[in-house]
Amino acid sequence: MQAQKSWIVPIPGTTKIHRLEENIGSTVIEFTPEELEEIQKEVSKIEPSGDRYSEGSAKTIDR
Repeated sequence: MQAQKSWIVPIPGTTKIHRLEENIGSTVIEFTPEELEEIQKEVSKIEPSGDRYSEGSAKTIDR
């Protein structure tokens, strides 16, 4: 969340103007400390799964 780290910035991609306008509109959203706490509580319940990179990816490291 950008509220937690100043260097975290979303980079949305779109091919539609109305989606770009929606994305720009999100810059005025502000969460209360209570809302941020609730979001963090729920996010912490998510169990990551799967590989970060595909097998053929240049980022794959042989170990």
